[in-house]
Amino acid sequence: MKILLLTLSFLAVVSCKKENAETIQNNSVTDNVMINKSSEQSNDPMTSIEDIKKEYAAINNLLSAKQLDSTKFTYNCNEKEGEVVLYYENKDLRMVKDSYAEHSHFSSSTKYYVKNNSVFFIFKEETVWNFDEGGTPEKPETKDEINEKRIYILNDKAIQCLEKNYTIRSIGNNKNPDSVPNKETKCDIAELIKNYNLILKNKDRKGEINCL
Repeated sequence: MKILLLTLSFLAVVSCKKENAETIQNNSVTDNVMINKSSEQSNDPMTSIEDIKKEYAAINNLLSAKQLDSTKFTYNCNEKEGEVVLYYENKDLRMVKDSYAEHSHFSSSTKYYVKNNSVFFIFKEETVWNFDEGGTPEKPETKDEINEKRIYILNDKAIQCLEKNYTIRSIGNNKNPDSVPNKETKCDIAELIKNYNLILKNKDRKGEINCL
């Protein structure tokens, strides 16, 4: 009788362990399916401005966390000294930053955000600085006139273009740029995309080159 009870207890323990193992295995399979679905969804094409904003935020989060690899090169073209930095996630290009300055108090920075090898958002900032009223030759005061453009792109076409202008002075109270409203404008992205394609042609160059 004791032997029978021990045998039944042993079988009950084995059965319970088997059920637990199957449950864990099923949960693992479910988790893997969810991960695969999430991975597949990340490659889905964007269809709205909301999709663009989410992808833009995701790339900026990766940049802030320093989770993207990068390469860069510099160029010097007709008094335009620039630097291009390309950011990659698992060898996929995610963002390109093209910055340059000219000797005429002008500088520019353009960021191209990329998904599935297509540009979906462009942020462009141009700055012109001049001497401001007041100050002395020893301690001059300056002001930056800044223009920002935000361009939302779907299927290689701009679907919304926003622009804002504001001034930053070296002396005095300055308005918070975030409080300056954007205005919707018309825009042509042909030159920007042309510049982006020139960058891609030179992306494997090392050191300094001449013009793009």
